[in-house]
Amino acid sequence: MEIALTPLDFLERARRLFADRIGVIDGDHEFTYSDFGRRCDQHTALLHHELGIRPGDVVAWLCANTHELLEAYYGVLRAGAVLLPINVRLSPTEMRHVLDDSRAAILFRHLDQPDPQPSVRTVLVDSSFDDALRRHEGAELPPMEIDERDAAEIFYTSGSTGLPKGAVLTHRSLYLHAVHSALTSQVTGDDVILHTIPLFHVNGWGVPHYLTMLGGQHVMLPRFDTTEVLRLIHQHRVTRLNAVPTMMRMILDHPRRSEYDLSSLTHVLLGGSPPGAGLMAEVEAAFGCPCLCGYGMTEAGPSLTRSVPKPGTTSTVEQRASTGWPIMGVDVRVFDDAGREVPWDDETVGEICARSNHIMREYVHAPEATAKVIVDGWLRTGDLAVVRPDGYLRLVDRKKDLIISGGENIATPEVEAVLALHPAVREVSVVGVADERWGEVPRAFVVVAPGAEIAADELTAFARERLAHFKVPRDIVFLDQLPMSGTGKISKVALRDWPT
Repeated sequence: MEIALTPLDFLERARRLFADRIGVIDGDHEFTYSDFGRRCDQHTALLHHELGIRPGDVVAWLCANTHELLEAYYGVLRAGAVLLPINVRLSPTEMRHVLDDSRAAILFRHLDQPDPQPSVRTVLVDSSFDDALRRHEGAELPPMEIDERDAAEIFYTSGSTGLPKGAVLTHRSLYLHAVHSALTSQVTGDDVILHTIPLFHVNGWGVPHYLTMLGGQHVMLPRFDTTEVLRLIHQHRVTRLNAVPTMMRMILDHPRRSEYDLSSLTHVLLGGSPPGAGLMAEVEAAFGCPCLCGYGMTEAGPSLTRSVPKPGTTSTVEQRASTGWPIMGVDVRVFDDAGREVPWDDETVGEICARSNHIMREYVHAPEATAKVIVDGWLRTGDLAVVRPDGYLRLVDRKKDLIISGGENIATPEVEAVLALHPAVREVSVVGVADERWGEVPRAFVVVAPGAEIAADELTAFARERLAHFKVPRDIVFLDQLPMSGTGKISKVALRDWPT
């Protein structure tokens, strides 16, 4: 027997086996899996019977982390259509590019999102949207004929190397990613996960698929706010918290953190950029639970590695702060420029490459761009790493972020980690800037810790004691906050363009 793999099976499983369990919590709204499944069916019927959506059509959503968007992840797929969640932080021009490039048939826009004035039909998600769903209560659904290799979701990249490109993920890739991620991270149906990562980001969506599959609880967070994060963990006994390092820094620095009961947390996962062993240790001391790292990318669907302990071992904080080792279902190698796998010596740098059933099928309508990143059956990530003797990867830099100064390579995470050791430094990011003599030199952007003071020359001297001189930033810019990308990462694109 062979049955098509699709994440739609996760919803069917949840509402059949966990019908009366509260599955989704969004503010004052709580939905059992039975209620959630019924709303997904209504969504499918609305698309099919009223809006004329047909299999293969792209259905775009402009919405923060709400239950309506969570429902769309199943309602749209059940209609045979392809879901496109749009980054709410894009400019109207960028949003229109995404809609045009994907050839979207329709856009659902939540009432709290600005109107990008697209060229496609728009449906406003407000109280009238609920009325529209109710009109289709009990309506006959279209036949479900799913080919597991069909496109299911499209996620657009951040566009850091040009215009955003849409990574096409299939039903099969999403299904297998969910199963493999849940097994690797040992998630169970008793877990309660707060959706801090936006669902328009592929990393935000990997979690909801396997949480639904297992019958766990989704707690929605429309926008990141540290007080609200702490309150929701306290109120709903959240067990797993996912964040990028900048988010975690804000949570740790919250002046009233001690007023909230966070003892329900069993795991914290940091991703997006290397957090450093110091931040990891601080998180574990604050929450009394393990803190792990994850690594992946939109094109990978997204997860590639986790810094989970290997069987029969007790991991160190340095291991947990590393890029980790491949999750189930993924083959990750680090290749040098000649295509040879680098030795596991924690020194030889190469590019992270991966092959897996999770990896995107293609960039939408972009065969040439696809051919540049999927080469000889391997996804070329553009990320540079070394492999430790224990098999854990350690991310060194993005190829485009690597600073080459006078012929010497400077890995920005190394410089950032050293500067972050200074107690006056709250956040730091390092980029390369043009220099007539050396080609490039490092520049550091620093946010000072509350109540602290430090001058640029003091911090430079601190770095000189710990780094080779060519790695020390030539100048230091102090900011009130670092610019962020749409997914909550520090935007090095913006920092490279910072006025001198």
